[in-house]
Amino acid sequence: MLSKDEIKEVLDLLEELYPDAKAELNYTNPFELLIATILSAQCTDVQVNKTTSTLFKELKSPEDYLELSEEELGEKIRSCGFYKTKSKNILTTCGLLVDKFNGNVPNTMEDLVTLPGVGRKTANVVLSNAFATPAIAVDTHVFRVSNRIGLANSNNVLDTEKDLMDNIDRDMWSKAHHLLIFHGRRICKARKPLCEKCPLTDYCFFFKTENK
Repeated sequence: MLSKDEIKEVLDLLEELYPDAKAELNYTNPFELLIATILSAQCTDVQVNKTTSTLFKELKSPEDYLELSEEELGEKIRSCGFYKTKSKNILTTCGLLVDKFNGNVPNTMEDLVTLPGVGRKTANVVLSNAFATPAIAVDTHVFRVSNRIGLANSNNVLDTEKDLMDNIDRDMWSKAHHLLIFHGRRICKARKPLCEKCPLTDYCFFFKTENK
């Protein structure tokens, strides 16, 4: 793994490369972000945003969703994939929000992960973006990029999150999450990373291993 000083240098370079890095899901409140993030499982943010551009105009509260059957909601979110499971999870989650949380999205990890379809990644996205709580959500891009470069050294998501939290200053957790996602989508791609365009090759373990 890189040293903490080297990790800070990597993040500084990424900030220069992506000064506008931020969440790419569209939302206007914590509830919309929660729904969008549940929908984003195994689906691109672009497709989720297409779906929610209509969905959020029609359904604005947990109570609105609970007026629908699983089948009716499923038809509205079909384009996001796994729509039957997502429809069931969203409706159960909306019921819990109404019954346990007065219709509001909870703002703690402990409460968020009690909601169906919400794991640590989704919870961290909501905490970070909706409630400004420092968090690192380890999605497929963050997992791949951080372990390739050397910001983490783990073969599972939970340990990767722990490595990043240990190695990055807390006030940079949320920013680092967005920077790593931007880099993963634009340069450090899964199948064919664009190493020739990457400013991090002096640090990157993956690049050094591939170019021995």
